[in-house]
Amino acid sequence: MANAQISLPLPVLPEGWSAPNDFKAIGALSTPNQRNLEPVGPHFLAHARRKRHKRTFSEDERIQAQENVKKVEDEDADDISEPEDPLMLGREAKDWKAQDHYAVLGLSKHRYRATDSQIKRAHRKKVLRHHPDKRAATGSSEDDSFFKCIQKAFEVLTDPVKRRQFDSVDEHANVDPPSKKAAAKSPSAFYKLWGPVFESEARFSKTQPVPKLGNDKSSKEEVEDFYNFWFNFDSWRSFEYQDEDVPDDTENRDQKRHVERKNNNARKKKKSEDIARLRQLVDDCLAGDERIKKFKKEARAGKDKKRLEREAEERRVAEQAKKAKEEKEKLLKEKEEVEKAEKAEGKKAKEAAKNAAKKNKRVLKGSVKDVNYLLPDGQEAGAKRVDEVLGDVEAVTAKLDNEELAVLAGKLTGLQLAEEVGAVWKEEVQRLEADGKLKTGEMKALGS
Repeated sequence: MANAQISLPLPVLPEGWSAPNDFKAIGALSTPNQRNLEPVGPHFLAHARRKRHKRTFSEDERIQAQENVKKVEDEDADDISEPEDPLMLGREAKDWKAQDHYAVLGLSKHRYRATDSQIKRAHRKKVLRHHPDKRAATGSSEDDSFFKCIQKAFEVLTDPVKRRQFDSVDEHANVDPPSKKAAAKSPSAFYKLWGPVFESEARFSKTQPVPKLGNDKSSKEEVEDFYNFWFNFDSWRSFEYQDEDVPDDTENRDQKRHVERKNNNARKKKKSEDIARLRQLVDDCLAGDERIKKFKKEARAGKDKKRLEREAEERRVAEQAKKAKEEKEKLLKEKEEVEKAEKAEGKKAKEAAKNAAKKNKRVLKGSVKDVNYLLPDGQEAGAKRVDEVLGDVEAVTAKLDNEELAVLAGKLTGLQLAEEVGAVWKEEVQRLEADGKLKTGEMKALGS
């Protein structure tokens, strides 16, 4: 294709433009000062180190890289250090999905329990050891396949979603269930071998914390809670990590939908198989659990004991039935006689109480009558005064029970002065007002 060249003239300056002639300086350079500069900083230190050891730039960088690697290895040699498998080092980078990401970073013994800090430290350690530049500096092969595997493992394990998908299918973290023979060797062998199995499966539970298997001293409630939990286990486990790659070609949408349906069906099948596997695992553990046998034996013994107790109780009841019937008839007859006697006594008591109440009421009325209806001697009590005093007496009497009538009558008996009788009645009225039985000021003659 031919290239076309176009010549464009520079724009014409506006009329009256005179910048070069009108330029004016608004400041001046300061007076120069002589200062002593002291060489410091990492670059000067690197320069001094090269001069001292007579190294070139490349030699110094290689030696420093080796020292950094050794320093990192010494720092992380505690919990993230494990030997590297030669077969793993030769893995192709394109086959990253089939690799064990934890093993690539040296975290095989931690796996799903590895923290973010451990993953970052392990990645840093692996990068310093297998970086292509580092390998080239040491004269090793420049093949960066394993370095790409390291980067891919770090990418998966630092992404919460991708790591959860990988943990879902990480078979290396599973603990195989023991055989019946191995679990039955000793009472403690069952719990020692089956405990780690359920601890491993517990990582898939949506509900946390997960009940423990326990030991031979676990209560019946704890054992029942354990098996009920696992028989109704709610797992978050999914199998997206094992999906077939969906083509990104948007032109072939039918193929894309076909692969997606195929992946969904495969996930459902694997989920069903995993549920069946876990159910069989729980059944096997339940079948070998001596605690269940002990609880069943205790339940049968309890039932037999209850049956014998029930039969003995029935015999005892049958033997006592006849005696109870005779005793009942005897007691019924005696009761009738007692009730008859009590009824007669009650009638007499009621009559006596009634007569006593009448007598006490007469005493109360007589107490005010004998003292001229609470008026001074020589002053005649008119009909109005008599009605007021007797009305108050009846009102107070109506608020008193038989015992209170007797007490009040006892206080008034023997009193002959109007002041004494009035004081007793006033005290009684105040007591009834305090108890809320009379309204304040309701008594016209006795309350004053």
